[in-house]
Amino acid sequence: MHRRTGLIRTLIALLAFLFWAPVSAAAANTQAPAQRTAADACGVLAPGASAAAERAIAAACAEVAAGTWYTWGGGHGARPGPTYGQVDPTDPDSEHDPERFGFDCSGLVRHAYAEAAGSDILNGVASRQYYTHRAAARFTAAQGLAPLAPGDLLAWGTSQDLHHIAIYLGAGKMVEAKESGTRLMVSDVRLNGDYFGAVRVNTGTVTGHIHQTWGTDVWTKAEPSLAAARVYAFPYSTTIRVQCQKHAEEVTSDGYTNDVWSYLPDYKAWVTNIYIKGAAWLDGVPDCGTTVPATP
Repeated sequence: MHRRTGLIRTLIALLAFLFWAPVSAAAANTQAPAQRTAADACGVLAPGASAAAERAIAAACAEVAAGTWYTWGGGHGARPGPTYGQVDPTDPDSEHDPERFGFDCSGLVRHAYAEAAGSDILNGVASRQYYTHRAAARFTAAQGLAPLAPGDLLAWGTSQDLHHIAIYLGAGKMVEAKESGTRLMVSDVRLNGDYFGAVRVNTGTVTGHIHQTWGTDVWTKAEPSLAAARVYAFPYSTTIRVQCQKHAEEVTSDGYTNDVWSYLPDYKAWVTNIYIKGAAWLDGVPDCGTTVPATP
């Protein structure tokens, strides 16, 4: 009697296993495609990307797949790549950022394009990345997403303060390091609010008149005049592309006097030549003439 009872229990257990195992496997299989779809959403989602842009997207998406954290100040070490972050005094959610190994928005962009180009071509914060002398093309907020290609950099803020940057994937999606307390993610592009515009990065040889500024917090101006509206301040020595130069308002600063101003097409702005390394009149740079030059 006891043997028969034991045999019956064994048969019941076997039948239960045979019944539930396929159900469990089916449940697992129904979840797996959904997970794969979420992971696959980070990638090149539209035609038109250059090979370098595709490599940049692949590098950023690898960090999404790895579950890398947003961390304020992350990615701005001596070399591109994730680092521990800092506490942002304006954001209580950044309390644990010093414990998190990852990127902030511009740190991710720096890393992605360093992987794409094989060199550190976009070192700096969002403003410096948007105003890069490596711009192949620029797009305004009014143009929307229609002219963009995967790999273009999207920026938010004002001309004086661009505070966020992300990488366009196509199909209205972007990959970004958004904010403290979150991991790197794929998001819908936010065209509302303070979306500023986009820039396409040239990872190859840069042509034109390339110069270097000196000094800190040097403002560019909407016109070659000290009274003109401010556009953007160079926080420290910055590589710039100069289109042309002209004699305009005389400026005295830091022990120098000069009346020559240079037009910077990436900023659509002017800067006194006092803060550009080189002669008072830059060698090889053409005269702008009497009109504001068109941005190439």
